Amino acid sequence: MLVGLAKCFFMDDISTGLDSSTTYEIIKVIQQMVHLLDLTVVISLLQPPPETLELFDDIILLCEGQIVYQGPRENATDFFEIMGFKCPGRKNIADFLQEVTSKMDQKQYWIGEQHMYHYHSIEKFVVSFHSSYLPRLVQDNLLLPNSNIVNGEVVKTGSGLSRWNIFKACFSREVLLLKRNSPIHIFTTIQITILALVISTIFLRTNMNHKSILDANKYVGALFIAVMLVNFNGMIEIAMTIKRLPTFYKQRELLALPGWALLTPNFLLSIPISLMQTGLWTSLTYYVIGYAPSFIRYLFSWSIGYIMTIVV
Repeated sequence: MLVGLAKCFFMDDISTGLDSSTTYEIIKVIQQMVHLLDLTVVISLLQPPPETLELFDDIILLCEGQIVYQGPRENATDFFEIMGFKCPGRKNIADFLQEVTSKMDQKQYWIGEQHMYHYHSIEKFVVSFHSSYLPRLVQDNLLLPNSNIVNGEVVKTGSGLSRWNIFKACFSREVLLLKRNSPIHIFTTIQITILALVISTIFLRTNMNHKSILDANKYVGALFIAVMLVNFNGMIEIAMTIKRLPTFYKQRELLALPGWALLTPNFLLSIPISLMQTGLWTSLTYYVIGYAPSFIRYLFSWSIGYIMTIVV
C-alpha cells in the first residue's frame, strides 16, 4: 500500500499481534519514508513503547470525540504540566496521556496541593488547548521549507528521490530478479551449447566449395537454423516480460517510477547475458561449419548475432 502516488496514509492500530521490536522497526521505516518522500501519515497505536513514541513528530490526543491536544510530541507533557498535571519520570508518556484525561486516574498526576485538586473535564482541556500557543505552532509547522502557499493551501514542490537513487533502486530490483531467474538462464546456456554442437556436426566441413548454389544452400541453412534457435531461445524471455507488464503499467500510470528507470536496468543487465550466449554459439559453430576464416568476420558474425538477440 505504501508503493504508489498517495501522499497521505491513515493507519489504524497497525501494531496488533506484533511485538514491540517489530512495531519499532515498522514505525522507523515509515518515519524515514515520511522524511524522505515528504508524506503525511496518521497512525493510531495501542499503548506504544517509549522508543516507538519518540519516532512520531506530532501527537493528536482524542477523547470523547474532541481534540484534547494536537502538536509536537515534545510539547505534549508541557501542556498538561501547565494545567497542573506532570508525568513522572518512571511513567510511559503514552500511558500518561491516556490516563490524564480519565476521571479515575487523573488525580495521581496532580502536582499541586491535594485539597486544591478538582477533576478537569475534557471540555476544560479543549478550551485550554485552543487558548494556548500550541494551535498556532501547528500551523507554523505546516510551512515546510519545500512548500508554497497557494490560496491558503500548502503546495509541495521538489521531488523526494533523485534520478540516480531511482535508477539504483530499479537496478537492485533487476539484479534480484536476475538471481531468482538464474535457473532459466543456466538452462538456456546449456541448451545453446548442446544445439551448437549438434548444428556444427550437421554442417561439418562445408567449406569445400563456395561457387555452386548447392554449397550456398548449406550456408543459408546453417544461418537459418541459427536465427530460428535465437528466436526460440527468446520465447522464454517473452513470457517473463509479459508476466511483469501489470507491475510496469501500474507503476508508470501512478507515476511512482518513470518508464526509463524500469527499462534501462533491464536492458543493461541483458547485455552481458546476450554477449555470453551469442559468443558461445558463434565460437562453437563458426569455424566448424566453415565460414570465412578471417577473425574480423568472426567478430562481425558475433556482433550480428548479438544484435539479433537484443532485437528478439
